[in-house]
Amino acid sequence: AMMRRAFGVTETRSKAQRIMAFPVLPPYTKCDLSIQDRFAQLDQGGKVMAEYIWVGGKGELRCKTKTLDAPPKSVDDLPIWNFDGSSTEQAPGEDSEVLLKPCAIYKDPFRPGSPNILVLCDCYKPDPDGPRGLGAPIPTNTRVYANQIMDKVASHEPWFGIEQEYTLFEPDKKTPYGWPKDGEPGPQGPYYCSIGTENAFGRAVVEAHYKACLYAGINISGINGEVMPGQWEYQVGPCEGISSADQLLISRFLLLRVCEQYGVVVSFDPKPIPGDWNGAGCHTNVSTKAMRAEGGYDAILKAMERLGAPGKQEEHIAAYDPSGGLDNQRRLTGAHETASYKEFSWGVANRGCSVRIPRMTEKEKKGYFEDRRPASNMDPYIVTGKIMETTVLPDC
Repeated sequence: AMMRRAFGVTETRSKAQRIMAFPVLPPYTKCDLSIQDRFAQLDQGGKVMAEYIWVGGKGELRCKTKTLDAPPKSVDDLPIWNFDGSSTEQAPGEDSEVLLKPCAIYKDPFRPGSPNILVLCDCYKPDPDGPRGLGAPIPTNTRVYANQIMDKVASHEPWFGIEQEYTLFEPDKKTPYGWPKDGEPGPQGPYYCSIGTENAFGRAVVEAHYKACLYAGINISGINGEVMPGQWEYQVGPCEGISSADQLLISRFLLLRVCEQYGVVVSFDPKPIPGDWNGAGCHTNVSTKAMRAEGGYDAILKAMERLGAPGKQEEHIAAYDPSGGLDNQRRLTGAHETASYKEFSWGVANRGCSVRIPRMTEKEKKGYFEDRRPASNMDPYIVTGKIMETTVLPDC
């Protein structure tokens, strides 16, 4: 009670009332990870555990494990697999089989000590007459669209650096991690890039995820605490072309798995707490070979002109979150370091604009720009593909 008063929380309920208000949440029996670790050390007899990962029917990540007889030399060595699409809202029950085509391989940080792997896949309908039995991509396979765009703009060597913000929650999915139950912490200010028990909530998760990404081979370039308490950010990149979206998806998978082990929930909602609290974005930094070259500032200004062309703001806002722009309407209000979703703007070192051009980019007349509009729950294939479609594809 003394500690709660020190943090500005007035406690008036009895102990019995508090227990009734916050019952223990399932699972009621907590698994001891130290016991699991005993089995993780066992020899696998030369076999490889391959975790196939794909995007489900509502943008969520799904996975299942396949045993391989030997480590694959390349992604082409991996077998096509399948799953029940009727259970992921990706196929009808009467024709439920969906095929998994491996796209990229990463080391598995949850099964170290053997050459176990994570396998990023995209999804197709079966076709016995198609190559490797693959038919057309299913409607939720946005990687195909992005890869087509990236192939067309490949000579421009597009680089992306994506800043993934997220919020940690208690298992009740209502209380941000570190917040008082049924209350709020002190106002924003001390939490951004903070240290200390009273300011930084969930660092153990953040550090574990950082190391998991490095082990897996993700080009994670940094981490930091965000403006809202319990909110964090990490950056993936620079990555070229389709590998940017691939690596971001695997980094999300790793974060979800780390949170699973710590018993906390991660939210990618772009405005997880209403009111005077910052939202969560997925700022996307973009450059091409021309933008990075001497005099590349002209290519950046050309991209600003194309992004601000009539109708383009509406197109991009619709593409920048999975609800066609509705999620971002809660976040892109013009407050809390955002620009309004209603109009396009750009500026140098201005975090209140749709697109920010760094001060050093202006000074050196070359570099990159940061599109601040994508929501934290954005589809990286759609976003990176859309940016290339608007800013670079007209020159191809």
